[in-house]
This record gives sequence, C-alpha cells and structure tokens, in this order.
Amino acid sequence: MPGHPRDYFVVLPDSAAGAAVAGQLPPGTGLSPGTGLPAGAGLSLSARLRPGTGGTPVVAHASGRPWVIARPLVREVSHLRRGDDALVLIGPGRVPEAVLAGLLEGARDRAGLERRLARLPGLHHVIARLSGETWIRGTASGLRRIYHARHPEAGTIASDRPAVLARLTGAPLDDGALALRMLDFLPHPLSRRVVWRGVYETGAGYGLALPVAAPGTAAVPGPTEHRWWEPPPAELSLDEGARRLGDAVAASVRAHIGGLDRISCELSGGLDSTSLTFAARATGPAELALLTVAARDRYSEDETWARRAVEAAGKGEAAGRSTTSTASTALDHQVIPADDVPYFYAGLASCADELNDEPLPVAPGRARAHLLLSRAHATGSRYHLTGYGGDELFLGLPHAYQDLFHGNPFTAWSHLGGLRHQLGWPLLPTVRALLNRSTFPRWLAGAVTAEPQPVARTPLLSWGVRQSLRPWFTDHANTLITAEFRAAAEHAEPIDPWRGRHVDIDAVRMGARHFQAMEDIGMTIGLPVAAPFYDDRVLEATLAVRLPERISPWRYKPLLVEAMRGVVPDTLLARTTKDHMSADEHQGLREHAPELAALWTGSRLAERGLVDSRRLLRLAAEPFSPVLVEHSISSTVAGETWLRTAEDAWPAPRTRTTSPTSPTPPI
Repeated sequence: MPGHPRDYFVVLPDSAAGAAVAGQLPPGTGLSPGTGLPAGAGLSLSARLRPGTGGTPVVAHASGRPWVIARPLVREVSHLRRGDDALVLIGPGRVPEAVLAGLLEGARDRAGLERRLARLPGLHHVIARLSGETWIRGTASGLRRIYHARHPEAGTIASDRPAVLARLTGAPLDDGALALRMLDFLPHPLSRRVVWRGVYETGAGYGLALPVAAPGTAAVPGPTEHRWWEPPPAELSLDEGARRLGDAVAASVRAHIGGLDRISCELSGGLDSTSLTFAARATGPAELALLTVAARDRYSEDETWARRAVEAAGKGEAAGRSTTSTASTALDHQVIPADDVPYFYAGLASCADELNDEPLPVAPGRARAHLLLSRAHATGSRYHLTGYGGDELFLGLPHAYQDLFHGNPFTAWSHLGGLRHQLGWPLLPTVRALLNRSTFPRWLAGAVTAEPQPVARTPLLSWGVRQSLRPWFTDHANTLITAEFRAAAEHAEPIDPWRGRHVDIDAVRMGARHFQAMEDIGMTIGLPVAAPFYDDRVLEATLAVRLPERISPWRYKPLLVEAMRGVVPDTLLARTTKDHMSADEHQGLREHAPELAALWTGSRLAERGLVDSRRLLRLAAEPFSPVLVEHSISSTVAGETWLRTAEDAWPAPRTRTTSPTSPTPPI
C-alpha cells in the first residue's frame, strides 16, 4: 500500500476493547484478523523477534491481553518482566537482559527508572509498567516521539506514528496544522501540532503516563504528561566537555553499528561526517563504504576534503585506542558524479513511497537522498551513518549571545563584535536586539508576518526567526496560520528560560524531525539510517559546556574539534569552511518545472482552500521569478506531496476546519 508507515509500535490498554483495536492495525503487521495477535500466537506471547523476520513482537499485559505491538523493521525490541512490572526498549540494537534487569529492578516509579536509563545511549523509545501505571516516552532530542489519541471504545492508545492512531480512530486531517506546515520552520510549541484532529504529540523531554482504573471502578483516568528531562547546567570547561562529548559520540556509534561487519557512512567532507566516519572506523568493521556526492560547483571543497579523509583513514591515522581493530577495516570510497545527482524537486511523485509523520520541507530533496542510500545499500551495508545534527549542535546560533550578555557582558560584546563583522550586522540594530527583553509569548504572537523574510544583515538575537506568509497562500490559510500563532502564544512557555538555550534545543528538535524523512527512505530501500548526533547523551554533553567556550566567532565548531582529537587527524580538524547547495535548488526549479506544474494541477492544498493554484502554476513557468528568490517554495511542495500520500494511504474522513482546533495539550 503506498505511503504506509513501515516501522511503528502501538501501546494498548488492558481491556477487551484494547485487544480488539489490535486487530484493526494497518495491513502488513502479520496480525491475524480479529485477534490482535500474530497468526499462531497465544495470548501470553511476549515475543522478542528480530526485525526482518516477518514476525510482529507482542508484549502482553499481565492479563495476557496485548500491551505493546511493534513492527520494528529496522529497530530491535527488548523486553523484560519482573512480576507485574515490565520494561520495553525499542532502539537500534538488542539490550541485554542483564542490562534490562539492572534498569527495572529497584525502580519503584518513573523517576527511579529514568535515573537508571541515563546510563544508556539516549536513542530508545521507553515503555514501562510500574505499579500499574504505563509510562511511555521518546527522546529529549525529538528523534523519537510519542503520540496519543482517544479511541471511542478502548480509551487512550499511544504510538510513535500519528498516522497509525489516525487510522485507528478515524481522525480527519486538520487544515490549521496543514497550513502551519507550509512555513519553513515551526517554532515550539507549534511544531507539536499534529496534522490529524484528535491526535496529540507528547512534548520532547516529557513522557506520557497512562494510569489504570481505580479499584472497584471501571473508569480509567485520562493520560497526563510529566517532564523527565532537563537541560544540564552549562558549567563544564571545553576540555571536560570535549571528553564527555567524545565518549557520548563513540557510545552512540557503537549502539548503532557495534559488531556489524559491513557499514557505510556519508562522507561529505565536512567536519560532522568526517568525525562520524572515523568514529565508525574505530568500531572495527570488516568493510566500511564511504560515499561522497560530488558538487556541480567548481569552487566546492567537499570532495577534496573527503579524499583527504579517506587517504588518512587508509594510512591508519588517528586510530587512537582502536589501532588494532581498524587496521583490518577495508575502505571502499565511492564518489557519486555530479551529473548522476538529481536536482532538487526531482521525482516528486516518488514521495508517495513514504508517509512521514508530517509534511517535511526536506521532501524536494528526496530523490537525492534516495540515490545516496541506494548506492550505500548496493555496497552490502547493514547500517548507514550520517552527520545530520552537527550544524544545529556545534555551530552555535547567534541567539546564544543574549544568554552570555546577562552573565558576562564584556565577553558577549567581544564575541558579538567578531560575529557582527562576519555577518554584516549594523551596530545600532545589534544593540537594540541585544537589549530587547520581549517575553516568549509576546514574541511568538508576532512570529509570523506578511512582510518578507528578514534580510541577511538582520541581527538574530530573539527567541527564534520570524516566518513570512507566502504570496501564494490564500486569505483562508493566512487567517489559520496567524490564529494558530496567537492561540499558542496565550499559554506558551519556552523550552528554557534562557533565549539561547531555548533556540539551540528547538533547532536540534526541528532537525531531528526532518531526519525522519531520511530514516523512512532507508526503510523503503531496506537500509537502517542513523544520525548519532541526535542522541540525548550527545545533546546533554554539548549543552553542559560553558557558552563562551562552546561557540566562538573565531573558531569553527570548537567543541566538536576538541572532542574528536585523537580520533580524527588534526589536518582534517583544521577545516573551517562549509559548502552549500543553493544553486542546485534554484536550478531544480527550472529543470523540474513540468513536474511542479503537474503538482499544482488538481492541487489538494488548493482543494482545501490553502493555496492559490493558479499563481503556483504561473510560478512553475517562471522558475527564476523574484518571488521564488525571496520566498522558498519547498515547504509548500512538501505539503502537497504529503497530502497526496496521506489520502492514498488509506480511506479517511475529510472535513474542513475554519479555525484553529486541537491545540497543543497543556504541559
């Protein structure tokens, strides 16, 4: 079935209605119709089946009814029961039973369990039953998320895929949430607005508690959210933080690929991918395939740096403690010629192969990602690593200097001076932005505007970046979007009281959401894809470093550089440049104008009254229009392709809303 979510789990209540819901799961799970359990399985099944075997792991309630049903095509389900308590971890690899026992035993409540879970790489979905309560949470980075909805018979059900819940509850699409997704960047908490009505996302850093019915009653209390993660205080020196970060990156890489004989890495030549390449090599695989996409821009430096990295790896440089294990690793470097690489907006129809949790603005680059992962899969790779997340974590956003200014104004102003001259910020606007004390709700209420995007020389020192309404949005869409921002601002609280930390964490979480598209393409191909930088332990190690040492206008990603010393050769850590591919996007608008025109012919977004399809058709015929230079169209394209995929995936009610509904649940 096109657009089917290929990897998911569902958490069900302990009731006959909950067991009945299991039999309604989307096709392909291997469940016998009407039973809620795999064909031939008994009600007491607590399976631990490996992904790819065609089975569906089911973990039962103490009653024998299904509790957790998973379809882990590329992930592992680890489970342990001790009396009435139980723990399920869904992540990149099998967690040994002894480790599970150490986590579960002695954990009397969710707080005790979370203290123990801090020992593991932060990559797992966690589902636990403690003292009769079910506790479900994803990751603080937002890489793994939790959604919940109320089923009319079974009550609250939860999943990591909102589309599954929408299917089970018959939830219609929400025009307000769809309109929001036509913007390039949705700030917290609007990023949590699910595109189906009645389906809710639990905030990153929060978990979902599902209580049981009180003794002698049949009523089950509703779900509640509880915070389990707080950003660490920024108190470590650069040296201390670098050691902690290096350990976290190594542990995350091992959790994904440790023990595998054939793996692959995207080696762009940048610092992030180079760091992960050498970290992967340190695990000692028999074969390591490295893939580099050549750039059309003759001034690009990525391929040159990638070849230097391969040469250094071949010589065994900077192998550190793993010199013996890496000496036997066979390296296979493949450079994909630029002429083989599709432009952006190629193959838009192929977006129907995956149903992402939401429209993602990276969709126009799907054909490029599919090419890279297909080449990696052809090498025989069993796992593919990417450097996604490195920019959000290690570059440091200018907003952070607001935080530094409060504690150390002289250092902040010195750093800002260097940054201001690099970015061309005028003096007086920079001072005004630095002294601005707007609250987060006030900023959020005005964070969307009909004015053009801020120019490059606009100081960025607030709670985020204002978004611009596009000229092709309808009045209906504009009304929905502005109303959503204002409604969210009424009760919004920042992720962190400090602006810089708020923006840093929000940027990481947005990047993690976007990475889902890459994971889903990998599942289409049959290749697991990982971004170890989105590990919670990596995020924590980064935020724990004192701000003026973590970011600097005079050093490129200083924390990552120091963390990788002894792993990556110093000659490669010296790179201070970064290539961009904006030319490929603009050229893609011209090369694929016919596909874009076909997209706007019979536009589903236009049918819902959200875009002006006639104007979009004119823009498709004018790919170098000043309108497209000033306003990105990628998120609108993503919304259109996603909507077609969602409608084709399975029949669902279609209703049209005219006002913002299904607000983000209060925390």
